[in-house]
Amino acid sequence: MPTRRSGLGRGLEALIPKTEQTFSVIPIERLRPNPRQPRGNFDEESLASLAASIREVGLLQPIVVNENEDGTYTLVAGERRIRAARIAGLAEVPGMIREGEDDRLLTEALIENLQREDLTILEEAAAFQQLLDDFSLTHEEIGRRVGKSRSAVSNTLRLLQLPASIQGMLERGLLTGGHARALLGLEDRAFAEHVARKAAEEGWSVRQVEDAVRTRTRVGGNARKERQPRPAAVIALEERLQDSLGAPVQIRYGAKKKGRISIEFSSLDDLERIFKELL
Repeated sequence: MPTRRSGLGRGLEALIPKTEQTFSVIPIERLRPNPRQPRGNFDEESLASLAASIREVGLLQPIVVNENEDGTYTLVAGERRIRAARIAGLAEVPGMIREGEDDRLLTEALIENLQREDLTILEEAAAFQQLLDDFSLTHEEIGRRVGKSRSAVSNTLRLLQLPASIQGMLERGLLTGGHARALLGLEDRAFAEHVARKAAEEGWSVRQVEDAVRTRTRVGGNARKERQPRPAAVIALEERLQDSLGAPVQIRYGAKKKGRISIEFSSLDDLERIFKELL
């Protein structure tokens, strides 16, 4: 059983640059809800998945709070993370204590954090997710702010959809980002975990993982059964849609020039994100 990382693993100061904000570890029992929280419903499956990830790799991004005179904290941003942390059994979480009401400073602190070179790929993905959840930035806006393409941001975010055990192997350096991205092509999560364990134990290359995924999809019923090769333009468009939406996409194109587009989502939160991308 791997040792669960607490908070940000290497410490808040190691990952977040010093700004006008204060960073601390916040006892969950001293948190008070945000009275202006517009969101009342959270997808239970998504929360359970995040809780499993927190148990495996810790909470990778801090919540945002205001400190009250009585020693309690009012939650400004991070309701989803707090709910999942409670499910995971955490007693305290890393927090960014906001001084004043300027959200711009918080956003800039996170952007500066993302420009550091010592972040793991999962920490980067979690920071992207925080910018989406707490500050309503789009994939394109995040990419522009951190100097990455929209597709790079989307593909990094997809790593948070991997099973918690695979995230743990990725965070501990047993798998690389290339291994993890290859595993995103598997719909069978149990088989994905099996391949990940084999790759970690036997030192598989990324190509070996890709071959295992390709073989599985070819013989496991997930392969497309077209009578004729698909047009190259359709394949290219499929790849562009996957990059743009940060989700698996299938385009089925028939002989009668009719077809269907299928977009896979992992939770209601992910569906809402894709819907916003399509607007």
